[in-house]
Amino acid sequence: MTKAQVYGPGNYRFVPGVFQYSAGVAAEPGFRIERVRLMNVVTLAEGFRLIETTLKEAGRPLSAFCACELRSPRPFDEAGFEAFNKEYVGTLARWGLFDGKSNPVARSNVCPEMDPPQEPGFYAFSYTVPDPSAAPSFVIAGSGEAPEGQGNYKDHIISLGDLSPEGLRNKARWVLDEMENRMRVLGFGWSDVTATQLYTVHNIYALMSEEIGRRGAMRGGLTWHLNRPPVVALEYEMDCRGVYVERVLAV
Repeated sequence: MTKAQVYGPGNYRFVPGVFQYSAGVAAEPGFRIERVRLMNVVTLAEGFRLIETTLKEAGRPLSAFCACELRSPRPFDEAGFEAFNKEYVGTLARWGLFDGKSNPVARSNVCPEMDPPQEPGFYAFSYTVPDPSAAPSFVIAGSGEAPEGQGNYKDHIISLGDLSPEGLRNKARWVLDEMENRMRVLGFGWSDVTATQLYTVHNIYALMSEEIGRRGAMRGGLTWHLNRPPVVALEYEMDCRGVYVERVLAV
């Protein structure tokens, strides 16, 4: 995995990923990451307006936007996911965060099995603020059980179609390795994580002790969302973060 790059205008560094998102972000010294979760998912347009307002009220530039968590109605096919990503990245380009090649903003995008939104929208977002005494903070982007940037997902999915205990274990191991690789690039490990999130509709109780717990990924507990990853045929996704200031907006 490549080295982290500094995104100076946002006061954070990021792990380069694919055009639609980076693999993770970490606040630069003298800054911290704050996370805002929304009581209800709002549309992309409403979410971007809310982010813009929040940053303005905090006295922060648009470039301080560093990560988000999205929710979609159902998994996309490959073409639909690409079209959605281009729509999403269009706003980042207008805000000056995406230069056509490099995208510093980390992202998760998953699909609730129960009470899904009518259209893709925001569930949470994160941004940097000045804090001379801040502890290091970071957000790792969501990853399903397939490497990014390979042209498509289906041809590279780990244990494609295998929902047996061993198949799910293979998927979980790959994703956990990816989480660790992304954290390592930013200088972190499981001992630095304040929250771990898992997204699957399959039974992963055995994995909680055998794989997830054994690695130390549940030190702060595990938030299991009954959600599917965003692309058809992906079955298991995770993200994690080390963020010390979080709040909920009643929208």
